Amino acid sequence: MLRDRQRASFRSAEAHRTPSHKRMPGRYNRRPPFLTPARMPYRLIAFDFDGTLADSFDAFVDALNAAATKHGFHRLEGARLAQARGASARDVMRLLHVPLWKAPAITLEMRQQMRERIAQTQLFDGVADTLGALAGRGVRLAIATSNAEDNVRAVLGPATRWVHHYSCGISVFGKARKLAALTASTRVRPEDVLYVGDEMRDADAARAAGIAFRGVAWGYTAPDALQRHAGAPLLRRPEDLLAL
Repeated sequence: MLRDRQRASFRSAEAHRTPSHKRMPGRYNRRPPFLTPARMPYRLIAFDFDGTLADSFDAFVDALNAAATKHGFHRLEGARLAQARGASARDVMRLLHVPLWKAPAITLEMRQQMRERIAQTQLFDGVADTLGALAGRGVRLAIATSNAEDNVRAVLGPATRWVHHYSCGISVFGKARKLAALTASTRVRPEDVLYVGDEMRDADAARAAGIAFRGVAWGYTAPDALQRHAGAPLLRRPEDLLAL
């Protein structure tokens, strides 16, 4: 008799139990946070290269000064170097007395000079791991830079496997158009795209292309100057991208 009463009590409790699909969310039936994969707010992240992914400042200065000797504009050194790090690209050209009409030819020569100095250039600490982590979260990665693609690939090395799109050899002030074209070609909505760079012109290009921008604190431009220009907080290390 006792066993029969226990069975009846169990069946009664089962009949009154709330079906699992109708239960209210609560602390005991939520998915544990550690089982929920991290989601990024961006589907596509494009990076500038020099000063953002690659520690190429010394090679850049050497290449620029070689061009200065050849074309007769001021060298980037001493007080001019400190002043240039807080200025926009246009202001740097004025500071060095670079003729605007010569900029395309000078840029081509500097790419070749940096190619010859490629052994001097390495990725910043944490860049390769961060690119891999972003790719592992399903984020598409791109490079949008004035540098040549072969230079970029040589420095990236094994990290090239994480990069889906390359837009290289961009003119000094042509990044906005290339970023817009990159967004269109990948069929990603502009609001789902982020551009990461180290110069004021990078921020301007992202704004003109209608995409988000985050500056880095370790690049060519002085952090306080870039912070004022960009508005958004700077990334202090590559891994900060994983916390967005």
